[in-house]
Amino acid sequence: MSKRDYYEVLGLSKGASKDEIKKAYRKLSKQYHPDLNKEEGADEKFKEVAEAYEVLSDDQKRARYDQFGHEDPNAGFGGGGFGGGAGFGGFEDIFSSFFGGGRRQDPNAPRKGDDLQFRMNISFEEAVFGKETEIEIPKEETCDTCHGSGAKPGTQPQTCTQCNGAGQINQAVDTPFGRMVNKRSCPSCRGQGKIIVEKCTPCRGTGTITKKKKIKITIPAGVDDGQQLRVAGQGEAGFNNGPAGDLYIIFNVRKHEYFERDGDDILYELKLTIPQAALGDEIEVPTIHGKVKLKIPAGTQSGAQFRLKDKGVKNVHGYGMGNQYVIVNVVTPTKLTEKQKQLLREFAEISGDIPEEHGSSLFDKIKKKIKGD
Repeated sequence: MSKRDYYEVLGLSKGASKDEIKKAYRKLSKQYHPDLNKEEGADEKFKEVAEAYEVLSDDQKRARYDQFGHEDPNAGFGGGGFGGGAGFGGFEDIFSSFFGGGRRQDPNAPRKGDDLQFRMNISFEEAVFGKETEIEIPKEETCDTCHGSGAKPGTQPQTCTQCNGAGQINQAVDTPFGRMVNKRSCPSCRGQGKIIVEKCTPCRGTGTITKKKKIKITIPAGVDDGQQLRVAGQGEAGFNNGPAGDLYIIFNVRKHEYFERDGDDILYELKLTIPQAALGDEIEVPTIHGKVKLKIPAGTQSGAQFRLKDKGVKNVHGYGMGNQYVIVNVVTPTKLTEKQKQLLREFAEISGDIPEEHGSSLFDKIKKKIKGD
């Protein structure tokens, strides 16, 4: 299966700037990150996005890609063009691929903590207007007793004698190329390079403890159902004094009693009696911003729409206000007196009007009209 164009992967045009490439990568990498997106195929899309960014963010690689596409004749080992298929980055990576090793990393180097995800239920009004609030989440934080070392106060972790603090050990492997020495994670210290002899009691040697922490957040005005908010540094504690991860809050917006949201627009069904629709009227209509007066022209039909400018939702990215669309639904009475029935018969005989048939729901029709379908 041929690779997709890297610009297409990031949703960009060929003339995109470096800043646009970076923004697109950040957005898509969060969207498809395997830790945040558990849908099937998300991990492959994440790798595809990362590969596209690796090429387009590098001026030289991008220039070659723009000229040759995926089949760059100067791409190096294997002639496979950009991405390389197997992701080989040199002889060290090649042997690691065959023999199960990996690049040597300092086990004591600071590492960023894991990101957290929190689903938050909010009301329709809170999503429209935003709100400052406080949430409480369970999270791993650095132990106050041992300050993250995992060792009992007054003691220190000891250097692993099997790997001498490297976190890795050498292992000889017989291969078709001869006897190779491969790096493996040290089984004694589990790659940490140190062993805790006397463990800290509160954290049991892990260096972190689970706490319920209250966090103040600001729900942005205009946020919609399913959108997420990143709160930097409020994820899990880092390792070896590394920075904390981030917290991603996903919003679940509850439905409103009578408003329906369509992007930044709000839809409202207005029920009219037959006399109101036929003769016209002036009535008060509710909006999320308060009541407004609306003039109903004589002869208004079911499905008619009226636009209330700027009575919708503020765009969450600051691109103006949506509108409210009032959709008319002329209600046919179900209980009539004999006099009312007689008057309607006389009206039908005089006018001979036949109402139009409507197939789909009013909201479906108005959405199509708004979107130009």
